[in-house]
Amino acid sequence: MGQLEEARPLLEEALQARKETLGNRHPDTLTSINNLGWLLAAMGELKKARPLYEEAMQGMRETLGDRHPQTLTSISNMGQLLQDMGQLEEARPLHEEALQGRRETLGDRHRNTLISIGNMADLLRATGALVESEAVLGNAVGVAQEVFGIDHMETLVITAKAARLQHAQLGGAAAGKALLAATVARMAEVFGESHRQTSMYRKVLTEME
Repeated sequence: MGQLEEARPLLEEALQARKETLGNRHPDTLTSINNLGWLLAAMGELKKARPLYEEAMQGMRETLGDRHPQTLTSISNMGQLLQDMGQLEEARPLHEEALQGRRETLGDRHRNTLISIGNMADLLRATGALVESEAVLGNAVGVAQEVFGIDHMETLVITAKAARLQHAQLGGAAAGKALLAATVARMAEVFGESHRQTSMYRKVLTEME
């Protein structure tokens, strides 16, 4: 958390400078707005992050178009924030839009597409749509291993999401918990115990029955 707190004034300063020199709707300004929103979300300040994400998403839609990579990232971020806030019905269309847009513009093996696949599958799991979740996830874990390698954070995150899905399925609780435990251990070994993803998924692991 300390590094995030140190970064906050720097991002706020950069945002203010870009607003003054470039205007509120310049792509660089919108990126700064999005980045500050991401930082606040990472710090757990979800309510403060929301208006920034909304501003960035709307501005990017208007200036860059709905299928621009930056716009799709902003849409994805907004969807994930709403999911983290427990607003699953609001999050779903954003995750769907981000996934469809990334598949169309980037292909199924691109990093951002794989992130969206994991996000969509995890949302469906959270709503109890386990069959749909499994269909969306498909072989994304294997693809991530091929594209990034087994110890890349994106691979470990999508593996953790697959483990949560397996845990939720009939007869899969023990295997899913074991997979998540192994994944969290690897996260801790490669990225450290204090890494945000390590901490989050260790908490998920301790809450598993």
